[in-house]
Amino acid sequence: MSIRRPVLSAVAAAAILAILVAVGWSVWHRPSAPARPAAASKAPAASNGFHRTLVIARIQDLAGALTAEGVATDRALRFGLAANQKLEGAPGELRVSLTFPNGKADDVERIELRRPDGSGFVIHPDRNGRLVAEDLASDLQVRIKVVRGEMDANSFYSSAVAAGVVDSLVSDFAGAFAFDFDFQREIRPGDIFEAAFEQKVDGRGDVVGAERLVYASLQTQTKSRALYLFQPPGDAKPSWFDGNGASVARGLMRTPVEGARITSSFGPRVHPVLGYTRVHKGTDFAVPVGTTVYASGDGVVDFVGPHGGHGNFIRIRHSPELQTAYAHLSGYASGVVVGAAVRQGQAIGLSGNTGLSSGPHLHYEVIVRDVQVDPMAFQTTSRRSLNGEALATFRKARDRLDALRAAQNG
Repeated sequence: MSIRRPVLSAVAAAAILAILVAVGWSVWHRPSAPARPAAASKAPAASNGFHRTLVIARIQDLAGALTAEGVATDRALRFGLAANQKLEGAPGELRVSLTFPNGKADDVERIELRRPDGSGFVIHPDRNGRLVAEDLASDLQVRIKVVRGEMDANSFYSSAVAAGVVDSLVSDFAGAFAFDFDFQREIRPGDIFEAAFEQKVDGRGDVVGAERLVYASLQTQTKSRALYLFQPPGDAKPSWFDGNGASVARGLMRTPVEGARITSSFGPRVHPVLGYTRVHKGTDFAVPVGTTVYASGDGVVDFVGPHGGHGNFIRIRHSPELQTAYAHLSGYASGVVVGAAVRQGQAIGLSGNTGLSSGPHLHYEVIVRDVQVDPMAFQTTSRRSLNGEALATFRKARDRLDALRAAQNG
């Protein structure tokens, strides 16, 4: 973004005064979201200066954050004004890096501000001592971090975070295996997992922006699976493939709701409300009321509404012979009506406790030729396999990632 240098007419002077007043107000009143230290913040050095990194929720909070770091109020206001003029008050979180060349908080000379995508600008004095804002040349590099871990007795989340997986990527890891593993029944303590994720780092080695999971593997006592994130030419977004270039996406997801545990499987059982034995024609997932429910496959909605003991109910037709059903819901997603097309993984409703239900849960059915079958045993074929140029490109990316993993795993 180019630097604006307006002529100081009376109107412009009044505008700058208004900005100064607004920025000054943020100095004397705490911002709505106080600046927080970034994970990569560095402690002050004893003699040769230091730099500190923090995060602010909006550019208007910069002056207040600087004064909290010990910068003199008038200097903080000058930096705040320069930053506001550069961004023209645009909203959004910013990562702020402060350089203190003499090791004193009141002599900050240079401030870098970066957006989550790594773009940004630097504010520093020119030869006349006037603060100027200049766009940062891209110095970001992409690195791959690999972590391995062993499943503990608590949860996959605690196991992954303890091993070094970024917490925001835990759901991505679990989602990659949505077609192959039931995390409630098939994962046991001692099972081995590995994750590789991309990080963007700046010249100081600080991580900038969000990490991205690019590899995931899981080895249990009965099977193992290794997956690679890849975006084939022409696809709108990347998806997961096995080492042979076959898509892991199948016709139906095994679990259409996150964070659930199975409380009742397919087959005969004593009904918890009616009190007698009958065939349970689906799988029950215990989740709090209001948990998002997803379409387990592409299809067309053919029923929405109350459905006897099922309570609030959705049924989706995926092919002339295949349907799925979702019962005891507390609500429906906007646009989910009879005849609406839905995509795999699309939110269709909220779990609940309606109908003949003994507690909050999702009842999920797979129906083949009008007969319910066990959702956990039902399998559909892989959607596609890469070939030609797409497969060659995938193999190069796979081999490069495998080499990086091998180097880090020793």
